[in-house]
Amino acid sequence: MALVGGAHAVRGALGNVTLDESLYHLDEDESAFFKAQTGIDNDEALRKHILKAQKDAYEVWPFPCIRRFSFTKLKISRLPAYPQLVAIGKNRPGAILLDLGTCFGNDLRKAVADGFPVRNTIGTDIEPAFWQLGHKLFNSTPDTFPSTFLPGDVFDSAFLGLQPLPTAIPDAPAPALEGLTSLNPLHGRVSVIHASAIFHLFEESKQRELAHAVAGLLSPEHGSLMLGRHAAAPEKGIRRSEVGAKPFEMFCDSVDSWRDMWEGIFEPGTVKIETELEEVANGAQRTGINMQLWEMTWSVTRL
Repeated sequence: MALVGGAHAVRGALGNVTLDESLYHLDEDESAFFKAQTGIDNDEALRKHILKAQKDAYEVWPFPCIRRFSFTKLKISRLPAYPQLVAIGKNRPGAILLDLGTCFGNDLRKAVADGFPVRNTIGTDIEPAFWQLGHKLFNSTPDTFPSTFLPGDVFDSAFLGLQPLPTAIPDAPAPALEGLTSLNPLHGRVSVIHASAIFHLFEESKQRELAHAVAGLLSPEHGSLMLGRHAAAPEKGIRRSEVGAKPFEMFCDSVDSWRDMWEGIFEPGTVKIETELEEVANGAQRTGINMQLWEMTWSVTRL
């Protein structure tokens, strides 16, 4: 969740929303994952470790998704299209997985744990501190978790520019991920793009711009996939609330407007678009925002 003005506006509106330890909860699968990844077997020690990571990240940027422990929820593996992601990683030689707005890299780590080759994964975020905090959270190093991280602004054309959609699989091999300084060399080469809790950070025009740029990265090979989950609403439009003394605004797509956007980007008959909307239970308490909240799960698959 974030302001219409973008990620940098979050600090002004939400900076006074305090953390709430009572929101911490790991289900059985989440507990097993974090114990395996961190090497911390004791429940109370793990809780304190995660709370410290949350506090450190919240001081960098006070995103509601950090406040509500979204990074512990294995959300990528609970997306309907996740089995497609895993299958691509296991069966497509050289398949690349890109995680936009990667934060701690927790979604990448889950995909790697389920079989996606770690050296074929790349995370990007405008704030490099989150990636470093991810290593602290998971007790890892760049050697023990050699995924590539690229810091950058997705609205900077030098980092991610608007390019025509690829119509054929490139003949030349993909560039080495560890040598990249931007996403542009990956045009038409990314097999899977995960983008959760990122589109809703921006106003409508910026969301459309980002969607066009991201679509240019997706491989035209059959089965290539984009998937994610973010704030939405039953009807498209700007939603407003009050957080302390500052107004909170957020542009939300509906499932229909989201589908229309992708159908306007890709040629007819070239992709399958799937969407699902659900209300967030206790969303106001979990985020600190006095607003009824919905989230949309979505995927776009190349045909």
